[in-house]
Amino acid sequence: MKLAVIGTGYVGLVAGVGFADSGNDVVCVDQDQNKIDMLLRGEVPIYEPGLNTRLARNREDGRLTFTTDTAAAVRQAEVVFIAVGTPPGEDGSADLSHVRAVARDIGRAMNGYRVVVNKSTVPVGTAEKVRDEIVAITDHPVDVVSNPEFLKEGAAISDFMKPDRVVIGTTSERARKVMSELYAPFVRTGNPIIFMNNRSAEMTKYAANAMLATRISFMNEVANLCDLAGADVNKVRLGMGTDPRIGNKFLFPGVGYGGSCFPKDVQAMMRTGAEYDFPLQILDAVHSVNEHQKSLMARKAVAHFGDDLSGLTFAMWGLAFKPNTDDMREAPAIILVRELVSRGAKIVAYDPVAMPVARDLLSGNVEYRDNPYEALEGADALLVITEWNRFRNPDFERIRRALKEPVIFDGRNLYEPERMRENGFTHYTVGRGTVRA
Repeated sequence: MKLAVIGTGYVGLVAGVGFADSGNDVVCVDQDQNKIDMLLRGEVPIYEPGLNTRLARNREDGRLTFTTDTAAAVRQAEVVFIAVGTPPGEDGSADLSHVRAVARDIGRAMNGYRVVVNKSTVPVGTAEKVRDEIVAITDHPVDVVSNPEFLKEGAAISDFMKPDRVVIGTTSERARKVMSELYAPFVRTGNPIIFMNNRSAEMTKYAANAMLATRISFMNEVANLCDLAGADVNKVRLGMGTDPRIGNKFLFPGVGYGGSCFPKDVQAMMRTGAEYDFPLQILDAVHSVNEHQKSLMARKAVAHFGDDLSGLTFAMWGLAFKPNTDDMREAPAIILVRELVSRGAKIVAYDPVAMPVARDLLSGNVEYRDNPYEALEGADALLVITEWNRFRNPDFERIRRALKEPVIFDGRNLYEPERMRENGFTHYTVGRGTVRA
């Protein structure tokens, strides 16, 4: 099948590569000439494990090309995916200006029937808006389909190639047949393609992410209560997760969620509720808890060192909002760094891939090192903020020698309190109490 994917951000690039890898001819479009030039050189502008090798293979085989020419891509395509950004506005609503502009570009370029697929995360009712933009320009028939993505950053290739489910929003039998054929190679093991109307598909995306965000904020609240009550949130999590009605996913407490999806989607769903005069009180609490949680380790640092952190240096391991990505959108590290620096502290940070991004986001008294142990030298304490695998079993003796004080603020509960006690650390956790050296 011949496809056009408009937008080479995270979703568009993964989708384009994934569809090409299953044998389709894919043209990826972006208006950023520098990004297209980079992709034509085989360079990937985002960090996602496995993406670069698949991209190179499909370019070499001739199934994947890149261009800035939207009209040419639309004219040769049977299916056109819209995968441009929908950034949040000041009121939390999704900005659809890019989606609408692409819809108009598609309408101007169409030379026959097209299936136009909203792959971007968009509010309920967007498919109708996209169709209105297109039919106002062209007399050619069009079906607009809602096809939300459910990719996890760091595992996006696997999620795309072997999806838990594929959600398709359409009431057109013609479009249904096209989408069934397109996705058939991805669901050979029996995972479902779920058909519904457009508005239900659009709501499904927001509801799924809102539920996952709710679980995270709920467990962070439980963890903070455990600290006060003398309970161990890790034991509580295990006791809860074995209940099949609850399950064990997304029950790990930490320093809050971030990234491009959960914060934006929670706020967008809240905004949708407001538009219907139906405040979503649970999501309001989820959002508030998460924003407060991002500064948790700063509050623990103040409790340990005092309000004035002038002259203190904190080593920070991890900057990205999660491991296996360089994404720092809404990352808890941003809030934590700003809070500590505002109190006079210096930050010396290390992240395996996110430091180039961090340099553009973080200002003030922040330095970076190319090795996690280099970041420790002369620091007063270590903050562990992202759960990269390389941080899970470090050389604790080397850490203790490098730090002025043997203090670790463990924002992801990577280390067992008993082991920290044996190694002579003061160990602050999220919901597992504090070990004193």
